[in-house]
Amino acid sequence: MNAHRARTSLIALLGCLIFSGTALAAEPIKVVASIKPIHSLVAGVMRGVAEPALLVKGAASPHSFNLRPSDARTLDQADLVFWVGEDLETFLIKPIDSLADKAHPVALMEESNLTLLPTREGGAWEKHDHGEHEHGEHEHGHAHEAGHEPGHDHEHGTHDAHVWLDVDNARKMVATIATELSEHDAANAVRYKANAVALTERLTALDTELKPTLAPIEDRPFVVFHDAYHYLEERYGLNAVGAITVSPDQRPSAQRLSQLRAKISSLDAACVFAEPQFEPTLVTTVVEKTPAKRGTLDPLGASLADGPELYFTLMRGMAASLVSCLKSPA
Repeated sequence: MNAHRARTSLIALLGCLIFSGTALAAEPIKVVASIKPIHSLVAGVMRGVAEPALLVKGAASPHSFNLRPSDARTLDQADLVFWVGEDLETFLIKPIDSLADKAHPVALMEESNLTLLPTREGGAWEKHDHGEHEHGEHEHGHAHEAGHEPGHDHEHGTHDAHVWLDVDNARKMVATIATELSEHDAANAVRYKANAVALTERLTALDTELKPTLAPIEDRPFVVFHDAYHYLEERYGLNAVGAITVSPDQRPSAQRLSQLRAKISSLDAACVFAEPQFEPTLVTTVVEKTPAKRGTLDPLGASLADGPELYFTLMRGMAASLVSCLKSPA
């Protein structure tokens, strides 16, 4: 009888150990994404498996973001960290090295064979030719400098880091995201790959939708808060003629503002766009005594709910803002 009870107890113990091991093995992969647009693409690939964590939440900007202790803990527990790269999320460079030593970081700007455009210098530039950039190559002489202030550096690096604003780049990043997730979570590889295929098809449809939406305003000149829209301009032939700031954390000088007012007047710029992440008073100052209207462009989705749909809502929202402000009077 005692032997029977011992065997029963042993079997129960082994069953618990096996169940425990199975539960541990089934624990979902822990994934972190830096900014909302990247988080949206990652969430789309992970749909039905798990939800990635987001670092830069709400209306925060990666240009001025500081990690909180809770963010540091999230990174420390991560298996995968998706970010654009050192040219955008400078706040992540040291933390990824020191806090996420157990995680695998994926700098999408470096690992996805994206179309990369050069960082433009100065707050005002001349109209440039579209469609001349090459995949993954620095484009020499693409934009003509005008009004550049000596001593003011580029935002970061030699390439514009707002790569997600080209839908083709988004498709390439989805492919990289799916590959990385599949390699680190083989049990769900089939789901990741299926999600990536569906997401890529939706991105292609979005691109097809945006082209005719933006075509009527492609020649209308406008000014942006900071030079974040180079990829959107190239993709759809838009005509941005200048930016208020070289970098979002640098206040433009009186000379820069004077140059922009002159630029707005000389080119009959239809609109000057603010951004919700930054102080809008500069836009009010710039449009004074000019015929330009004010608008708002949001490249990050400040007011949008996080998740797989954010990227699509973001791109459609920017297109609507551009058309609303730049369309010719009836």
